[in-house]
Amino acid sequence: MNAVVVRGEWVGQVIDGRYPLLEWLGGSAACGVFLTELDGLGSQKAALKLLPSSPQSEDRLAGWVAASKLAHPHLARIHHFGRTDVSGNSCVYLVSDLAEELLSQIIPERSLTGDEARQMLDPILSALDYLHKAGYVHAHLKPSNVLVVENDIRLSSDALVAIGHPISDITNDLHNAPELATGPADPRSDIWSLGVTLVEALTQQLPIWDAAADAEPVVPGSIPAPFAEIARQCLQPEPERRCTVSGIRSLLEPPQKPVAARSTPAVPPPAATSAQSRIPDKPLPARMPFLPLVIGFLLLVAIIIGLRIHSRKATATAPLQPETAHQAPPRELESKPAQPETQEASRPAPQTVAPAPPAGTAHASSRPSSDGEVLTRDIPNVPQRASNTIHGTVSVAIRVDVDAGGAVSSAEYATRGPSAYFARIALESARKWKFKPPQQDGRAVPASWLLHYKFRRGGVDVTPIQTRR
Repeated sequence: MNAVVVRGEWVGQVIDGRYPLLEWLGGSAACGVFLTELDGLGSQKAALKLLPSSPQSEDRLAGWVAASKLAHPHLARIHHFGRTDVSGNSCVYLVSDLAEELLSQIIPERSLTGDEARQMLDPILSALDYLHKAGYVHAHLKPSNVLVVENDIRLSSDALVAIGHPISDITNDLHNAPELATGPADPRSDIWSLGVTLVEALTQQLPIWDAAADAEPVVPGSIPAPFAEIARQCLQPEPERRCTVSGIRSLLEPPQKPVAARSTPAVPPPAATSAQSRIPDKPLPARMPFLPLVIGFLLLVAIIIGLRIHSRKATATAPLQPETAHQAPPRELESKPAQPETQEASRPAPQTVAPAPPAGTAHASSRPSSDGEVLTRDIPNVPQRASNTIHGTVSVAIRVDVDAGGAVSSAEYATRGPSAYFARIALESARKWKFKPPQQDGRAVPASWLLHYKFRRGGVDVTPIQTRR
């Protein structure tokens, strides 16, 4: 299958009577990938892979039968597969999840941050653990097979190999473990591939390895912890020395020291035990149960007496309460005939009852919180190469506290969004904003704002919303 012919002539055809070839997504002479739809126009988009019929593609088709029975949230779903004829060419095809982006598209533009590397490793480890326990090896773990589907990290699932079976399409690629050149598929080969992918994602470079020198690959010193140690333990030429999936997880999240393991609490239990052992030897504690009875009796008597006194007081004062509540203010006004004093006493009432101050009267305490204003905005300058990795919109929300001088005193994430890279530059941008603080009682007061960043390929939009003053 020639890629140019496929792109130029096959777009617009319908595969198996149900999958239209809407757009050419890429491929090679051995394989072509198209955009398609699962159930007709306007339905969910998917990727359709076409391979010319051959013994190798027939093996792939048999593998898809088994792989379609697997289900894991971090494995790309296989929706359909089969044989078809396109313009007189016999092919096999596979319909699977459409990737919004590939790790191989991001790495040439920028390296991953530590947070992004952790977000990548967690789902990959989960998928590998599931595959290995199900009896499969991914066998092709590399950046082009790490997908972002619906904001989730997923591994491709169209080339899985059963453990112990040979891999027919192995290539001379550093992502492939050295033992795969002569041996069958082994779960430990996926660990090697993961180590290479991790180094590549964090440095934009493959690790340096001279296989003839009988030495381990060189892990760059710029890789932060714990990823450098993870890479070293994955990139062991001997499979038996490599880290396991559970070992990588333990390096990602070191076990916490138990809080209860302290030396001081160990002293009281022996003392309590020895005291209990001495109780039968002493006759005095046998009389101690009477003491609580005496104390309880005295408390009961005191409560009864208190209730009776309270009842008598309540009975004596109850008839006076209505008269006091309604007649006390008139008697007070009669005893103080001075008109200015009466006006002074009644002045607070309109401020409490009135829903708003009189027109023309300025009260800073009644001003709405929208009195605060933005004086200086900082819009991140995203490199075009990084913007090209965006599919749709990347949303990040930053909560900032603003002091009475209008400067940002603190900034934190309200919503990080799917990308640690864009979250980080949004946080750095938010710290540079300047505000006019709101006024209260004639004074500037602190406030809080929520800055909504929306990163798109065409630029960055930021919407500020004052949340508190």
